[in-house]
Amino acid sequence: MPALDTTDRNILRLLRLDARMSNAKLAAEVGLSPSACLRRIKIMEKTGVIRGYTALLDTSNADAMIAVIINITLERQTEDYLDRFEAAVRRHPEIRECFLMTGGSDYLLRVEVANAGEFERIHKEILSALPGVLRIHSSFSIRNVLATRGRGKR
Repeated sequence: MPALDTTDRNILRLLRLDARMSNAKLAAEVGLSPSACLRRIKIMEKTGVIRGYTALLDTSNADAMIAVIINITLERQTEDYLDRFEAAVRRHPEIRECFLMTGGSDYLLRVEVANAGEFERIHKEILSALPGVLRIHSSFSIRNVLATRGRGKR
């Protein structure tokens, strides 16, 4: 991964606020020509600094998915246990996010489900089968209060 300079960090900050910002506007905001700005973005995409783009959805409608936050505690915190767990998590697209944590649990996972029955399936077939898992603690979200801090958009 290349070292990021101040301009790269500014590009990333602005893309986090609005990933659909035009390249011309982005370039003007960071003080680059559009071609130089696009070249930096392509390098960051190619090297994995930028892994993708996504859309934030309105979770207040009836078809909204329920976010489930899952704390995982492993039997051990050895490099082998961590590596095996992380490799297994990457094989399951149902797991939207996975964070290695400090504190009371080893990992925090986020999944999205349509209903409790779908989560039951994920719990039985995926979470319970992950290698080295000692404890699973799950919490269902009631509603999303803040999805981004970008310019008041949700």
